[in-house]
Amino acid sequence: MQWEVVIGMETHVQLSTQSKIFSGAPTAFGADPNTQACPVDLALPGVLPVMNRGAVERAIQFGLAVGANIAPLSVFARKNYFYPDLPKGYQISQYEKPVVEGGKLTFLFEKNGKPELHSVALTRAHLEEDAGKSLHENFQDLTGIDLNRAGTPLLEIVTEPDMRSAAEAVAYARALHALVVWLGICDGNMQEGSFRCDANVSVRPVGQKELGTRCEIKNLNSFRFLEDAINHEVRRQIELIEDGGAVVQATRLYDPDKKETREMRTKEDAHDYRYFPDPDLPPLVITAEMIEREKAKMSELPDAMRTRFVRDYGLSEYDASVLTQSKDMAAYFEALVAQTGKDQAKQSANWLMGDVSSMLNREAVEIKAAPVSAAQLAVLLKRIADNTISNKIAKDVFAMMWENKSDDVNSADAIIEAKGLKQISDTGELEKIIDEVLAANQKSVEEFRSGKEKAFNALVGQAMKATKGKGNPAQVNELLRKKLS
Repeated sequence: MQWEVVIGMETHVQLSTQSKIFSGAPTAFGADPNTQACPVDLALPGVLPVMNRGAVERAIQFGLAVGANIAPLSVFARKNYFYPDLPKGYQISQYEKPVVEGGKLTFLFEKNGKPELHSVALTRAHLEEDAGKSLHENFQDLTGIDLNRAGTPLLEIVTEPDMRSAAEAVAYARALHALVVWLGICDGNMQEGSFRCDANVSVRPVGQKELGTRCEIKNLNSFRFLEDAINHEVRRQIELIEDGGAVVQATRLYDPDKKETREMRTKEDAHDYRYFPDPDLPPLVITAEMIEREKAKMSELPDAMRTRFVRDYGLSEYDASVLTQSKDMAAYFEALVAQTGKDQAKQSANWLMGDVSSMLNREAVEIKAAPVSAAQLAVLLKRIADNTISNKIAKDVFAMMWENKSDDVNSADAIIEAKGLKQISDTGELEKIIDEVLAANQKSVEEFRSGKEKAFNALVGQAMKATKGKGNPAQVNELLRKKLS
């Protein structure tokens, strides 16, 4: 039987406020256990929650970024369940009336071997508080409770069941991560729990419209774990059904050491949480003026920047999409083009997506920490344009610039001069070298004249070797053909 995978995502984005969603306690990561929990977070008798305006502002910005409807009135609810790190015995969340409804996220995704723009529909995004944390590794046969995280503001972003593969789910998660970091509403630190994904996974026979029974894989804090967990869960469900079993709706955890999911608890439905409006919090009212104020504060969004890059710089949709996946990468590109000129925009884009990205990936650093600045790279690209060096030698110079980590804006020129890498463009000097190459490779000359084009490439290789890679490739090709004809 052929199976179709159906995936929906729920992502908890920790908002970048300095205090918690309903109290004034700080949200800084890494403090000693229970040193950042105030009476409101501890649920002491008589305390009352007060809404954090900064959390609302960040939710509005997200809604604007994804083209969603921002509710003029939304309601907070109590989601009742017992867990040791949930002091109140309930979590303040939003249920029937969330702050953000609808919208979509557009991103680059490879389909049928070709990268193209792809969209996933969003169901909602709602504000809620985080729970504390259970510490199992600090004590023998005991569990500790750290309530520093209790009350930290979260925006939970929920998609429609639109995704059909683990690769697509990861592409969506990466795009969402890039967007919330771009907006500045989240620091995106997955190791610290600022961005956590839950994947709802089910399978159904191809052609069937009814959804299969889903299982939710909780708290996936890396893109690799997200992909591995979904792929394992898909295999588990298919094997279970094909063996005559049935999938039971459940919440599951992913064990990265065993590379498998395991059941945490059978999945609750909404009625099990006994949602009801929180009597301590009035409805959240968002005015048109508030929305306009947040819109005015926002920087250019990725979609708008991508369109502008295509229009103003003549880039392809693919190139523009890659360059706008990160705000810092886009800023680097624009700083580079400002110095090389718009006519060099494509070359600038190629270098960023090629050699620069390769170095960043190799050393696991972000573009803002790159040891070669946009101003330094611009000088290097100018030396290619004015034929001082070839593109091949430029790659070697770039590698040396990266290793040297010099602050000198003219570091490319310094390396070219010190290493004697200037391209040979003198026609008389090149003709002399080519004459020697032709005399030493008569067999290739005869093969070329008998119609074998590959022989010409061999002669070009020999000529470039004789110039130690410094010959102007275009001139070498031209002079060789002239002499051979």
